[in-house]
Amino acid sequence: MNKREVLEQLVSELRAALPEIKGAVVASADGLPIVAQAEDAARLAAMAATALGLGRRIAETTQLGPLAETLVRGRDGYVVVYAVGQRGVLALIAPAQVNLGLLHLEARSVAERMAEVLG
Repeated sequence: MNKREVLEQLVSELRAALPEIKGAVVASADGLPIVAQAEDAARLAAMAATALGLGRRIAETTQLGPLAETLVRGRDGYVVVYAVGQRGVLALIAPAQVNLGLLHLEARSVAERMAEVLG
């Protein structure tokens, strides 16, 4: 399997574990979609990469250590952006009723595995 196929499999596993996830995108750190399972994936990939960059800068400036994730909460749900090593980003769209603890538990593990794939 090539890297993209492995990443697709990891996203599928994550979505099977958390079927309430409405969308998922894996992108390069510069915002190019690699795996897209969401509406308007190219735009989401670009925004996720921007959020990742800003989050990293905030974490660094405030001396919080390396960024793990950033979360946007709206009335109807969440977009959670996870760092995938230094080379990628995982963005998940979830409804307001999602169990955030379980989402973080599963997504953090998957993001670590994705980081190994991306190198």
